[in-house]
Amino acid sequence: MPIAWSIYLSFFESYNTVTPTNFVGFGNYLDMLRDPSFRSSLVTFLAFAVFIVPTTFALSLAAALLVARTRVMQAFFRSVFFLPTACSYVVAALIWKMSIFSGIRSGLANAVLGWFGIDSIPWLSLADPPWYWLVIVTARLWLQIGFYMILFLAGIQRISPTLYEAAAIDGAEGWKVFRHITLPQLRATSTAVLLLLLINAFQAFDEFYNILSTFGTYPPYARPPLVYLYYTALGSGQDFGHGSAGAVILTLIIAVVAVVQGRLLRLGDRGD
Repeated sequence: MPIAWSIYLSFFESYNTVTPTNFVGFGNYLDMLRDPSFRSSLVTFLAFAVFIVPTTFALSLAAALLVARTRVMQAFFRSVFFLPTACSYVVAALIWKMSIFSGIRSGLANAVLGWFGIDSIPWLSLADPPWYWLVIVTARLWLQIGFYMILFLAGIQRISPTLYEAAAIDGAEGWKVFRHITLPQLRATSTAVLLLLLINAFQAFDEFYNILSTFGTYPPYARPPLVYLYYTALGSGQDFGHGSAGAVILTLIIAVVAVVQGRLLRLGDRGD
């Protein structure tokens, strides 16, 4: 089993080979936790999650509400929102990098800025200001909003119409209906969406690697955990021991976050 082998390998020195050599116990784990680059990758994840999780949640819920209220061509609009989900992350990252946010004088984004007399922006070549975040976040949003919209749409369609009828009789409408009926009824769906968003944020790799890497190199900034572990385990040193330890730490963090989130939002309570 790959997971069991990774755990086993994390307790050994293993350079340029997956065959364990010297047993080091928790030495690899301590090295990873002391490594400023690994800790920096976790900070990068937190910054990415702060952007992507609430934004995707809000936009996908808004899209689901709009589609649910559409009475004409609902299947068409549902398909339009969901279609980007079928696109490869690698392909989308390359389109964002080479066509939309390409170069200083080229690319759709800079062309639009030029129409308003705004100077072109080197989106991916500067760390300050960090314009690359806009490129990465918009690519991820385009790719995943449709999927989570479908989850919310399924939850909305399960809500009994009698609840809305009773609210209409009482004179409730708009925000009050959303706050007191729709949102509470979507608690289980919202919890699942938040959990999936956090896990996907931890697993971010393709958009970061394909957007920021240039001719086989990667900048020292904006390395999420999987990109850092990729260079640790598969880089020039091929340090599979420390790479496996980092992967196990990342898995434990995801598990703890999932459990805490489930407890806070009371996932699994009767009625969900």
